[in-house]
Order: sequence, then structure tokens, then C-alpha cells
Amino acid sequence: MFHMDLEYNKGILFARLSGNLSKKGSYKLNNYLVPVLLKHKIKYLVYNLYDLDDIDESGLDALLNTKCAIKANKGKIFICEVPKEFNKEIRKLRIKETSSELTALSLINV
Repeated sequence: MFHMDLEYNKGILFARLSGNLSKKGSYKLNNYLVPVLLKHKIKYLVYNLYDLDDIDESGLDALLNTKCAIKANKGKIFICEVPKEFNKEIRKLRIKETSSELTALSLINV
């Protein structure tokens, strides 16, 4: 089961993902989150993967799609608290990694 907890604060969208980011979860990112990012011209997105149990190829593709949406808005995207077992896959996405949401917040400087 996949769950996405969203919090919008000071111009930054925090997306805390939990569960399994597989085909079903990637559908939520691609068909809900990406349109929201584009419609509201959200420039800053911080993913927190602390509670993520598993991620597959479709989940990685969905993260890339949100990266493209943020780039279209001329913004920045960060990933924090990546579980060790996903480090290799997440690094391939070339999304900036930070240790925590607070660190990402300081790097964004809104």
C-alpha cells in the first residue's frame, strides 16, 4: 500500500512517501502530483522517503516525471532521508539529496 502525505509551507511542497512506490503509487504521482505542480506553478518540492518500504522501476520513473515538472517551473527538487537499500537507484535520478527536510529548506532559501 502506498501513501503520500503532502504539506505546502512557505512556497515549498513537502511530499512524504510511505509504503511501496510501485505501479499503483506511481499512478498517484503521475496523475495527481504532476498536474498539481504544473497547475499551481510550484517551484520547490522536497521528497521524504524515510517510510518508503520498496520502489520499483515505475516508481523511479514517476519521481523523474515530477523532477521534469519542477524544472518546467524553473524550480528545485530535493530528496531526503533515503533508506540505504534505495541509495543506488535514487542516485541514478540525479535529484539533489539532503539529510533532512530542514537541510533542504535551508538550501532553497525562500
